[in-house]
Amino acid sequence: MAGRGRRGDGEPLAVRAARDRERHITQVTSYGFLAGRGPKRSVTVTPAPLRYWQYNPPRAFVTVAVVVLVAAWLYYLSVRDGADAAWGEVPLAVVLAVIVLAFSTGRFTVSDVGLSTDISGLRQTSSFGVVPLATVREVVVGRPPAGWPRARRRGGWLPGRQRVSVRHLANDGETGRAFTVWVRDPEAFADAVDHPLPA
Repeated sequence: MAGRGRRGDGEPLAVRAARDRERHITQVTSYGFLAGRGPKRSVTVTPAPLRYWQYNPPRAFVTVAVVVLVAAWLYYLSVRDGADAAWGEVPLAVVLAVIVLAFSTGRFTVSDVGLSTDISGLRQTSSFGVVPLATVREVVVGRPPAGWPRARRRGGWLPGRQRVSVRHLANDGETGRAFTVWVRDPEAFADAVDHPLPA
């Protein structure tokens, strides 16, 4: 039943999802952005290990915007001060572009109770787009099947990754939602969200 918790204890799913959202944020923010280094030193209680994480490249529009801005800046300098001045600014422009792209890199993370996407440069806030695992209904490899809600995209494609689609419920515990994400190991991801892929 959509409005009930999985455990059958009569707790509305929306209530459990709200609690799990907070638990997810606590677990995820106990780790730095480089999750493989373990929990932060400042953490007083050792958090449970993260079930799954991967790094996603910046969105295509961010990459294109950075390239266009760098090219426009160098062109402006070449018109104003000459080609030599523009060439002199290339190293600085490249370094700044790399910094912007590094801070736009995302991490897709599954904790014990939820999943979310973090952006490197926004780690001071909290995870956003949290989906509690209690609301996940189905995981399939590939595009969303017919009849699913319109799927949002999380992260971009990288070589060696496969697209998976996830159907879940919204914060109210009733409205259908879906998203797609490119993952390095579909089986490990599906196991992490408690919905193993069919054999």
